[in-house]
Amino acid sequence: MTQTPTEPRSRWSPWTVHGDGRSIRPGDVVHPGERLSWPRTVGVGVQHVVAMFGATFTVPLITGFPPATTLFFSGIGTLLFLLITGNRLPSYLGSSFAFIAPVLAAKSGGDLGPALGGILVAGVALAAVGLVVQLAGARWIDALMPPVVTGAIVALIGLNLAPVAWDGGGSGGVKAQPLIAVVTLAAILLATVVFRGFLARLSILLGVVVGWLLAALLGQLDPTAVDGLKQAAWVGLPQFHAPSFEWRAIVLVIPVILVLIAENAGHVKAVAAMTGRNLDKDMGRAFLGDGVATMLAGAGGGSGTTTYAENIGVMAATRVYSTAAYWVAGAAAVLLGLSPKFGALIQTVPAGVLGGATTALYGLIAILGARIWIEARVDFHDPVNLLTAAVAVIIGAANYTLTAGDLSFNGIALGTAAALLIYHGMRLIARLRRTTPDSRPGPEPEL
Repeated sequence: MTQTPTEPRSRWSPWTVHGDGRSIRPGDVVHPGERLSWPRTVGVGVQHVVAMFGATFTVPLITGFPPATTLFFSGIGTLLFLLITGNRLPSYLGSSFAFIAPVLAAKSGGDLGPALGGILVAGVALAAVGLVVQLAGARWIDALMPPVVTGAIVALIGLNLAPVAWDGGGSGGVKAQPLIAVVTLAAILLATVVFRGFLARLSILLGVVVGWLLAALLGQLDPTAVDGLKQAAWVGLPQFHAPSFEWRAIVLVIPVILVLIAENAGHVKAVAAMTGRNLDKDMGRAFLGDGVATMLAGAGGGSGTTTYAENIGVMAATRVYSTAAYWVAGAAAVLLGLSPKFGALIQTVPAGVLGGATTALYGLIAILGARIWIEARVDFHDPVNLLTAAVAVIIGAANYTLTAGDLSFNGIALGTAAALLIYHGMRLIARLRRTTPDSRPGPEPEL
């Protein structure tokens, strides 16, 4: 039950103040059209920036894209997404891990141009899907991706990212600095239960600060990164890069839209489950918003974007789904993208701190997949539902990889495809079996 706002919505603001603007009653949430007081909203927005920056910076560091440029376009993309979705879908658009493998394959002699061209075309394709969904309705998306499928996709994304928390994709994580990671995670957990009100809702940010300070005291900050921080300018434009278009790069990158569709659909379903509202009518706008953001990033030198699962974790932890916090996060990302000093500061965050924080965040993502199943009352006595979820989750968690020539598909893409093929394939076979003349009608077999 939502508190009655004590302050009416002004014509200058699309948000009403939730309750007294300072606290959230047990079992209540701050809906997208509501906000807390502005100081608290700014604090939550900053936490969203903290939650996204690890992954948002990881993708360009792996692919060779300029991190500050990626951050700049992620902020611009987030603000465009909020405008296109009518301020109804709380989401941060960060750089998508699904682009890593195809972008690395599409880079020609180290030239970013062909990869950027592929990203731009993928954005166009996703935007086109969004227009079709918005005009034709999202019922076919529901038929294509019922709750058992979307829940499996959300869960496998969280489980697929779990190794990144452990070893940072080979660059650190909990494995590199276990003490710092454990202290960071412990600080997040303690802040959640020890503090009350606003401070409890900044638990992830507080945990990151505690972990960074511990690393600094122990002398475990990277000296090269610290020197870079000292030398970096406070203000400066990010490094832009123009795209070029090659068929090979386009063919490599464009299949990523299947993952983006699944991620966006899963995001919308997850937010709907957590807020108790049906957001299906905004599904097409979500695809369109992410498509436009990805197009813009590809046109200027940034990584392709997606609705960020890390920020779902923050919303689940804070129970604040206000889009006002995302306007703060998007604006902060744009400003920070214009500051080389901030980019250098991000480079000083130790791998153990990111590992500890993402242990909590990625775990929350996986559990939210289960929550979709629970909220939709998915019947796991039905073997089709059971096997759909079981196989897809294992493929994602184990990061199955399929390589065919220059094409490579990882666990998120393969797990998504498996969920769709298993569910619809088994349903089709079951329907055909029931309609054959010599078959006896009856319920589907149970395990």
